[in-house]
Amino acid sequence: MATSLSTNFTKLFEAEVKQAYQGERKLAGTTRTRTSVVGSTVQFPKMAKATAQVHVPQSEVTALNVTHSNVTATLSDYAAPEYTSIFDQQKVNYDERQELVQTLGKAIGRRSDQIVLDALANSSSSLTVANSIGGSNTNVNVAKVLECHRLLNGKNVPAADRYMAISADGLSALLSEEKAASQDYVLHKAMTDGRIDNFLGFKMIMFGDMDEGGLAIDGSSDRTCFAWHKDSIGYAEGISMKTEINYVPERVSWLTNVILSAGAIAIDAEGICIVTARE
Repeated sequence: MATSLSTNFTKLFEAEVKQAYQGERKLAGTTRTRTSVVGSTVQFPKMAKATAQVHVPQSEVTALNVTHSNVTATLSDYAAPEYTSIFDQQKVNYDERQELVQTLGKAIGRRSDQIVLDALANSSSSLTVANSIGGSNTNVNVAKVLECHRLLNGKNVPAADRYMAISADGLSALLSEEKAASQDYVLHKAMTDGRIDNFLGFKMIMFGDMDEGGLAIDGSSDRTCFAWHKDSIGYAEGISMKTEINYVPERVSWLTNVILSAGAIAIDAEGICIVTARE
C-alpha cells in the first residue's frame, strides 16, 4: 500500500458521508437548532405571555412581571462504526467504501430524527386528537389534520413553519380521501407522485418503519403522530455529524466511524399537537 493512500482515503470518505447524511435526514430545519454546544446540556429560554392593562393618565405604571423560564436539553453520544478489511476489499466486485458511506450516513441521520421524535413524544402536550375524530378508530384523515389546525390556531401558533409527521400507513389513508388528493382541493398532484407535500398549512413528513423507534405504535395498532411549530422544539448538537477513520493493525482493517452528540427538548407544549391514528 502506498504510504500516502490513507490520507486520500480519509478525505474522500469524510466528504461522501456528509453528503449522504444530508440526503437522508428528514427533520433538518424543523426545529429551533443550536450547534457547537460546549457541555452536556443546553438551555432554551422561554418567555411567558403578557396582557396589556388600561392606563390611567398620570398614574404610575405597574410592571407586568413577565415570567422567564428555561428548558434544558441533555446531549447524548451516538456512534455508527464498522470495520473495512483490507483483504475483503480485494474479494468483492463493488465499492465497499461507498456502501459503508450510505449505511453509516443513513444510520446517523435516522438517529438525529429519532431524537426529535422522542422530544415530541415527551412533550406532555394537552393538544390531542383522538382516533375517533372523523369516524370510529380512524387513521390519519382530513378531519384530524383540520383538528390540529384548529387547536394550534386556538393557541395563536404562527401559521408559518408548521410540520406534521405521519406514518406510511397514515399517508396511504390520507391519500384515499378526495379532499387531500384531488386537484379540485389541492394544487399538488398527490395521486401522481404518491405523496403530500403541504396540506392545511402543514409540511407533511412521512416516516416508514425505523429500528430506532420511529413513530410509536401500541398493541392496539394506535400510532402516535405529531403536528408542531418549529419554535416549539429545541434541538442541540455538541458534535455535529463527524467521521473518524483509523487503521487498526490488530484487525488488518480500517475502523470507519460516524459520530453525533445531540439532544432535543420541547420548549412550548402549546405548539405541539399529539395525534392518535388507528392503523
